[in-house]
Amino acid sequence: MKIAFFGDVVGRPGREILTSRLPIIKQELGLDFVCVNGENSAGGFGITETIAKEIFDAGADCITLGNHEWDQREALSFIERETRLLRVCNYPALTNPPGRGAQMFNINGFNILVVSVMGRLYMDSLDCPYSALEREISACPLREMADCIIVDVHAEASGEKQGIGHFLDGRVSLVVGTHTHVPTADARVLEHGTGYITDLGMCGDYDSVLGMNKNISVRRQSVRLPYMRHEPATGRGMACGVYAEIDNKTGLCTRIEPLRFGQGLVENIPQT
Repeated sequence: MKIAFFGDVVGRPGREILTSRLPIIKQELGLDFVCVNGENSAGGFGITETIAKEIFDAGADCITLGNHEWDQREALSFIERETRLLRVCNYPALTNPPGRGAQMFNINGFNILVVSVMGRLYMDSLDCPYSALEREISACPLREMADCIIVDVHAEASGEKQGIGHFLDGRVSLVVGTHTHVPTADARVLEHGTGYITDLGMCGDYDSVLGMNKNISVRRQSVRLPYMRHEPATGRGMACGVYAEIDNKTGLCTRIEPLRFGQGLVENIPQT
């Protein structure tokens, strides 16, 4: 099974590079399943139904979200109708948010479970991500009910992401980190067979500060007085993520590599 997961889509540059190239990349790599984090796709803040449809039409099978998932209020309603769109799974019980934090997909006869969770360190305070993941994974174990399990850890702290990766090692197929928008160089298969990367990076303009206009960001950071609201950079984009191969019998990862195309960083299209 061949899988690709792309990091946070930031504004128009991220949407354009991803949707224009994904159909070709999907065919070239023979991808069976594509997941995208889309929580910054609408002007850097949230996602709309129109944008979600654009990403799905380009070839994505699932879109995960994160701490900006409700920035566009319409997401509160259309996430109920769109089962391919996932919020994070670790809201407090009293919240009762719309949508779902985990979803099973049947692709080419394989059951693929995708789970989205948000970290707690330096983030909005939600319930324990470990407890939420234990609940979701125990309800649908690898090799028993799921042929493949993919987990998006939307978190700020690298150590928290790595801890979750080791916590799930051997129990899921792939753990990817999102949210920090900078691709890390640690894509690897962990000791017990789970593919892992601390952060996928973003799909957006890398001549920026995390996908946002660099002049506005520098001004806000250096002057510390009221200034313009953050807005996405508008240059040419690059799509960053990973390519992973999953053993059809064990559900574990046998290969994981960076997948990057566009302008801003060095391109990397894995050889298949």
